[in-house]
Amino acid sequence: MAKRKTTKGEDYGDIFENLAALAEEKGIDIEILGEKIKSAIERSLKTNLHFDDDEDYVDVKVDVKNRRFDVAILKEVIEVVDTLYEPEKEIVLEEARKIDPKLEVGDHVRCPIDTKTFKRIAAKNAKDLIRQGFSTAERQRLSEIWGQYQDEAVSATVTKIEPKTGFATLEINHNEVMLPRTEQIPGETLEVGQVIKVYISGVSKEFKEGEKNQTLKISRNDKWLIKRLFELECPEIYDGTVEIKAVSRAPGSRSKIAVWSNDPNVDALGACIGPQKSRINAVTKEIKGEKVDVVLYSEEPEEFIKQALKPAEVSKVVITNPNPDKRECKAVVPDNQLSLAIGNKGQNAWLAAKLTGYKIDIKSESNVTPEDFEVVPLEEKYLHPETEEEETDAQADVQTESTEGKSSEQTAGAE
Repeated sequence: MAKRKTTKGEDYGDIFENLAALAEEKGIDIEILGEKIKSAIERSLKTNLHFDDDEDYVDVKVDVKNRRFDVAILKEVIEVVDTLYEPEKEIVLEEARKIDPKLEVGDHVRCPIDTKTFKRIAAKNAKDLIRQGFSTAERQRLSEIWGQYQDEAVSATVTKIEPKTGFATLEINHNEVMLPRTEQIPGETLEVGQVIKVYISGVSKEFKEGEKNQTLKISRNDKWLIKRLFELECPEIYDGTVEIKAVSRAPGSRSKIAVWSNDPNVDALGACIGPQKSRINAVTKEIKGEKVDVVLYSEEPEEFIKQALKPAEVSKVVITNPNPDKRECKAVVPDNQLSLAIGNKGQNAWLAAKLTGYKIDIKSESNVTPEDFEVVPLEEKYLHPETEEEETDAQADVQTESTEGKSSEQTAGAE
């Protein structure tokens, strides 16, 4: 028995069944995927037939509901073939009237593309365009649904590890998201099937077709992951009784968090550490043994810096430069506490500086001199901020008057 020829309007049920399955798997509206296929085929045909993007010769109809699609070229009817004849865009009147006897020169007629011809032309790059369209639709869905999860921690399942690059593919809400090696905890070895917490540090809340910066950025080494993990473990933080005021982190090695209690009856440190260190241990387990120091926050910078340098004991802190854009201090410690205050490769001092926002110069008691406590005066703009505002307003007024004067001169000159 001879094979049945492919005709216009043939049922492409298998294609649409696969499309429906993909839409359900990704949680994307099948109509959106249908539009992506239509757009991909149009672009592919225009490229291969050398049509300009703004030319409307290609007509693709994708009927998802009735599971059919057909492709055609809208050709202009011409009287006879001449030297400028373009068969991809034009059709002679005699041939056109075989399609529709009422056609006249200058009309446009829809000329279906044979399935085999379409496959040969479109297969060159339509597949990549369709795949790109699916990816775009998926990013759009993530942008719309996950915008509310910006700056939150979510659970993810590792589904694939790239041996060469170390990139991990994670499944979050039935969608695949890439976790680059640079966003993983240093020294961490992920395994397929492992469930981990990731911090969503970048979600595009508005989607634009073709936007190259449309990304969903997730991280395991972002410092704010620490805050979210403590919120999950500590009800007092989640309900606002205890606040995490600042976080500093050296991913894979050590972190510091500064906490504050809004209730005098609640111990902020105890709430974070938990009974038998259960809460802090749960956090460190999630971040693969990374040590976490919990210190008390203080509105007094000297006291805050003392707390930030723990576990070292600090004898004295002097703010040597109080100017907000150049904040510096001297921290004096007992001689036997100097190495502890600085930490391995300076890590404790670095984390304390990041936590407090001050450049910290640590001195031992035996090496401190009176010059170490010299204080840089507070600059005028910080000492009298209202004066600076008045000067700025005055400068603005002068500039405005100057501009108006120039405008008047120019007007007078023109007259």
